[in-house]
Amino acid sequence: MADKKPRILVSNDDGYFSEGLRALADAVSPLGEVWVVAPDREQSAASHSISLNRPLRITEVRERWFAVDGTPADSAYLAIHHLMKDDRPRIMVSGINHGANLADDVNYSGTVAAAREAALLGIPSIAFSLVSRAPFDFQHGARFARSLVAAALAQPKLPARMLLSVNIPRGEPTGYAITRLGRHSYGYDVVEKEDPRGRKYYWIGGSTYEHEDIPGSDCNAVFKDRRISVTPLHFDLTDTQGLEGLAGWNLEGFPRRDVGRGGD
Repeated sequence: MADKKPRILVSNDDGYFSEGLRALADAVSPLGEVWVVAPDREQSAASHSISLNRPLRITEVRERWFAVDGTPADSAYLAIHHLMKDDRPRIMVSGINHGANLADDVNYSGTVAAAREAALLGIPSIAFSLVSRAPFDFQHGARFARSLVAAALAQPKLPARMLLSVNIPRGEPTGYAITRLGRHSYGYDVVEKEDPRGRKYYWIGGSTYEHEDIPGSDCNAVFKDRRISVTPLHFDLTDTQGLEGLAGWNLEGFPRRDVGRGGD
């Protein structure tokens, strides 16, 4: 039917109970039929792991709201291929994450991974993150999410593998910018401790933060200009310059045969 509401899948990596997830689900609920399928516990920095060596369990919390005892990518996979398989979502949104997912964070983020898994399965997806520490205020991020998702749903056709990473600064933003990934660091500390039985253990990850001043980057947009950054991501990790560089290597005893260029 022409007036049928579009289905919107919502997930995250902070768990089905998180404040940011509720804010995002509430924000997009006027735009369609919202389904929430999210991990049953926090899965921050879970990246794009999929559970292949154990069974997964789904708990229905309430109508169209499910908790999965797996990763963010598991949640997206089960939602699209099982719970919503008869009527796939028109769009998927992930978040709002309790913290930043800027620059290299997208490689580790469970929030982005949930959206990436959906995009890999042909569902246009957007990951939302709040660049803040507690206490969290999701009102501006939720308002932007509603506006962005409404604009996406208004498009005649979205790329099936569209994947956007959105980062919202703390407080009221000055606007938004279309950005590229920046570069930053949290430090590279390894803290060595000893347990009561004399065995050593380690905490990884630093506590300091700095980012490079790169014009047009997500880091600059958020920290310098206090703008919401919207960064389109893609899946082709091929280094095209690296292709040219490797062409000059000589591997003794192994003739080079380029794919799709003829030859025997």
